[in-house]
Amino acid sequence: MKVQANGIPIEVEDTGEADRPAVLLVMGLGMQLIAWPEPFVQGLQAAGFRVLRFDNRDAGLSQHFPQLGVPNLLLASLKHRLGLRVRAPYTLQAMAADSLGVLAALGIRAAHVVGVSMGGMIAQRMALAAPESVLSLTSIMSSSGARRLPGPKPQVLKLLLGRPTGPGEDAQVEHTLRLLRAIGSPAFPADEDQVRQRVRAAVRRSSDPPGVLRQMVAVAADGTRARELAGLRVPTLVVHGKDDPLVPFACGHDTARRIRGARLVAIAGMGHDLPPGVVDLLLQAVVPHLRQTGGR
Repeated sequence: MKVQANGIPIEVEDTGEADRPAVLLVMGLGMQLIAWPEPFVQGLQAAGFRVLRFDNRDAGLSQHFPQLGVPNLLLASLKHRLGLRVRAPYTLQAMAADSLGVLAALGIRAAHVVGVSMGGMIAQRMALAAPESVLSLTSIMSSSGARRLPGPKPQVLKLLLGRPTGPGEDAQVEHTLRLLRAIGSPAFPADEDQVRQRVRAAVRRSSDPPGVLRQMVAVAADGTRARELAGLRVPTLVVHGKDDPLVPFACGHDTARRIRGARLVAIAGMGHDLPPGVVDLLLQAVVPHLRQTGGR
């Protein structure tokens, strides 16, 4: 269903139990709400929570912004490394306002917020902007955005910035699969056929490479979040894979260090994906965190 959030249409899926505490799931760069594994959603629902998923702006069935053009990613990356101001078509703060707008549109005063990768950054921004609306924060495989943190492995960065080898759906699917193989969890291999089916379904649902670039520049432009996290007082869980080749484990460690009282859960053999084995471990960490903070 569509809701008006922060002045734009946002696509939302809601399990709908109005009498339960709500959990808002915020997905990562270029990914859609369907990227949340169903066993994770079902596990949260079985634990007694109302689960909300949505497409970020410039992804899936939510509002896209082609009128804002295609940003120069290389220039933005260089400025970010040098500590210079990066001009973005929109900000992570705006994306956080979208997320908070989803809660407002559904009449939810406060929710637990769980973000993965870029979604973790958006979740951090939500907690900074409106702590009264965030019962708890869970930041998974994400980062504070501090400038001196390690970045992706070179081969992963090359794939992330690369393009499909040709036109058409098949080329796009294969390009995405190459990236997913490179960032996958070495101790939790995913079923290749199932991953291929999910990728093809995502491509058919929505595909917007320039939108992904706009999101990437929004991440690069957020240069103050790391310093601001010291003032965060929302109960926080940080989960990070020790074998993440895209957002290295040091980024999760840094995030937990910056947020007072945050708990860090490190998962050996986890990369930058959500295969079944990782989902099981996530539920074991996340569900108790949500239950312990539900009455804040």
